Amino acid sequence: MKLSDKIAAYNSSRPFYTFEFFPPRTDQGFENLIPRISRLSTLNPLAISVTWGAGGSTRERSIDLAGLTQSDCGIDTILHLTCTNMVPGMVDDALRAAKVRGIQNILALRGDPSRGTEHWTPVDSQFTCGIDLVKYIRSSPEFSSHFCIGVAACPEGHPDRETDEDGSLNILKEKVDAGADFIVTQLFYDADPFLEWIDKVRAKGITVPIIPGVMPIQTYSSFLRLIKLCGVKVPPSVMAALEPICHDDQLVKGYGVGLAVDIIRKITSTGKIKGIHFCTLNLEKSVQLVIEKLQWADGSPTMKNRLIAARPMIHAQLANSSDLVIDPTTATNTATNALTFKQTLDPDPGRGELNNAATWDDFPNGRFGDYKSPAFGARDQWGGSGLCQYEGLSEWGHPKSTDDLTSLVLRYLHSEVSSSPFSSLPLSPESLTILPHLEQLTKRGWWTVCSQPAVDGACSTDEIFGWGPRGGYVYQKGFVEFFVEEQDLEKIEKKIEEEGQGWVHYFAGNLQGECRSNVPDDGRNAVTWGMFPGQEITQTTIIERESFLTWKDEAFSIWAEWASFYPPGSEERELLNSVRRERWLVSIVHHDYKRPDALWTFLLDGELPV
Repeated sequence: MKLSDKIAAYNSSRPFYTFEFFPPRTDQGFENLIPRISRLSTLNPLAISVTWGAGGSTRERSIDLAGLTQSDCGIDTILHLTCTNMVPGMVDDALRAAKVRGIQNILALRGDPSRGTEHWTPVDSQFTCGIDLVKYIRSSPEFSSHFCIGVAACPEGHPDRETDEDGSLNILKEKVDAGADFIVTQLFYDADPFLEWIDKVRAKGITVPIIPGVMPIQTYSSFLRLIKLCGVKVPPSVMAALEPICHDDQLVKGYGVGLAVDIIRKITSTGKIKGIHFCTLNLEKSVQLVIEKLQWADGSPTMKNRLIAARPMIHAQLANSSDLVIDPTTATNTATNALTFKQTLDPDPGRGELNNAATWDDFPNGRFGDYKSPAFGARDQWGGSGLCQYEGLSEWGHPKSTDDLTSLVLRYLHSEVSSSPFSSLPLSPESLTILPHLEQLTKRGWWTVCSQPAVDGACSTDEIFGWGPRGGYVYQKGFVEFFVEEQDLEKIEKKIEEEGQGWVHYFAGNLQGECRSNVPDDGRNAVTWGMFPGQEITQTTIIERESFLTWKDEAFSIWAEWASFYPPGSEERELLNSVRRERWLVSIVHHDYKRPDALWTFLLDGELPV
């Protein structure tokens, strides 16, 4: 059913809400997301939406997920669609795939620039911005009457800052005049400016429903990354409240729930907003808690005996009574959701969080996390990749030799630049504790991109190493990742074989798809874990083949995208492309977490110094 029709027919005393999901990056994460969506569907969202990766990078997974939620879960689904890198014909293919699957709602977006491009540029000249998608769908006899179309709006201004507020409002008006049926906004954390923006939108004569995007804060680190990526303004009061608790993930998550509740109550109490769009990041606990605290949840469905009958067979007197009859498809979907649903707000006494399907991956702090988690590889609100788009040339300069790249990594380690192509944030405080070792590796031409020190039972509230709820202890194995030439990789492999004594595991991969490792095929290295009162051991960073290969592919794509900053044939582009072709990404873990220097002594000293 079209979202515009559902909103028009909605007559509940409480606001409606929709949930947003992104297609997980791994098959296991995809499989685990479906029951998570089924559990959240018992909260009766008006619809759910599925994001679309830049340039169709998640095309198949996006369409598959949207098709499953629309048909198998029986939830009206909004498929995001962007212009970015969409080659001619791809838009038609996506719209036809959605139509075949019964999807009637599209969120038409321009999309972020592809990673590595300084500014957004279209591939198909027919689609240069979101309004072009709207006009195209509305002008097509094949698609016009079938689809309800939504568009995006940025209440605090687009991150590109390509126009002022009045210009942005005029563009939004053009989208609606072209045929958009509803508006979904970018996330925000300050209600007052948002409400002022609503008044300005209505003053422009825009009357379609506006659905504000709300994303409960999950962890402090992910929050900082997100607001930098999206250019979101954060009130000083929010940062002041977060800073004292930033090392207690559970308190941060609790504050995030409370903040979301306060914002929603404020904007809905005015009568200007009829519904909320929840950005879930494929996690369920926080969103469920927000809805419970707002007292919007209806609880578990009350099952009544109803006649199952195909619509043509239903007697006229019963046709309009959903309490008495149900069609076979709806009956099947309702039963499936009821069987899948588990009450997660009050788990059984003594039940460990790791075994709770709703909360086992609640603290996604690790870069790898668990590849089985639906939240593995979480990105931004619209499905973007997370690399900062516009500071590259100013911060990373014009590297023309490997020495220039070594110098750039050292400048990042010394906080002379605030980001690198592989990290949108400065070096973390815990990595600063191993800075001399990272410097030594980098000066060898081994460009470090990710690392952590060994930690043996730090307090969970420790200002540098702590995470999770207070009252616990956290542990880490030392690991480091870097790019090296093949001849150096061979030296490392020889040293591990002759001196590792079973303490050292590694993965190495290159652009050509080769993967070398001494980890057993089914081996999984938990390198960050915690022990907390009343819970089983929680593992937040796991390195195994699947997650390494997923990250490896992304890491090598970053080199290509970074190269695209520079003109074809330039020294910079040639250098970066050659690095991408010739270097290996290496990940090394030392399992002796009780010796803080174990990894570094092994790599930098010994009988076979590398």
